[in-house]
Amino acid sequence: MSFFFVDLRPMNRSATHVVTEFILLGFPGCWKIQIFLFSLFLVIYVLTLLGNGAIIYAVRCNPRLHTPMYFLLGNFAFLEIWYVSSTVPNMLANILSKTKAISFSGCFLQFYFFFSLGTTECLFLAVMAYDRYLAICHPLQYPAIMTGRFCGKLVSFCWLAGFLGYPIPIFFISQLPFCGPNIIDHFLCDMDPLMALSCAPAPITECIFYTQSSLVLFFTSIYILRSYILLLRAVFQVPSAAGQIKAFSTCGSHLVVVSLFYGTVMVMYVSPTYGIPTLWQKILTLVYSVMTPLFNPLIYSLRNKDMKLALRNVLFGMRVHQNL
Repeated sequence: MSFFFVDLRPMNRSATHVVTEFILLGFPGCWKIQIFLFSLFLVIYVLTLLGNGAIIYAVRCNPRLHTPMYFLLGNFAFLEIWYVSSTVPNMLANILSKTKAISFSGCFLQFYFFFSLGTTECLFLAVMAYDRYLAICHPLQYPAIMTGRFCGKLVSFCWLAGFLGYPIPIFFISQLPFCGPNIIDHFLCDMDPLMALSCAPAPITECIFYTQSSLVLFFTSIYILRSYILLLRAVFQVPSAAGQIKAFSTCGSHLVVVSLFYGTVMVMYVSPTYGIPTLWQKILTLVYSVMTPLFNPLIYSLRNKDMKLALRNVLFGMRVHQNL
């Protein structure tokens, strides 16, 4: 997608200093703090890759998990690997860098992938809520509706809609005049810091971008909320306590992930952020972009018996293989 962000900015600003790179301040501090943060984020990144990779491997290799729910979960884990990789590797390099610079094109590429993957995650969470709703509220029709082909179409829709929604608005943002300063008080290229550095206001572009992001968050969150209201109503109508517990166990983990992700994202992109200190904006961004992909494997494996058993078999199988 790099062709979207070639430097085609107008030449009528040649008399002024044209920004060719940005400075990401990240988390300022002494060298010891930087080393601590580097070690912390590196461990989180490695654990995120291992945890989500284990889920993908378990879903792929365990025949018991070849169901629509785990097919979606495996694709969601794959998405989380890419989502965290859109920010953390550059953040690690930035911590060790003396200049803390990122190129103009690199900044907007990160901006594009970060928002596209985030949008894809919102759509995946809505699709997973739809899957749980069908499984619990319409169990007899579920096998006929959630076929492998239909699941493949849903997954394809999530990826395509997530990545085709932002090239045009981000392209127009990249064409705004950036003539200095070029310092971004964040650890990634985000909308608010970039718009603050633009030399000319762009209310229409900004309005379109935030409207699009808000609509995605609003409609997916409303749909997820509606699905869980109907789902909980169906669960409470189950006569046996064991049936209720089983139903809660299959959707409880998904509800925890949804609450963690949407809670922090809406604070950042729906509510006004001008009253939130910069440090807290960074921490909130860390929660939904770095910590949520880390917690997802733990949440799904600890609250789901089938996934817990599959991961245990994966680890046990690896140990047996190493001993042989």
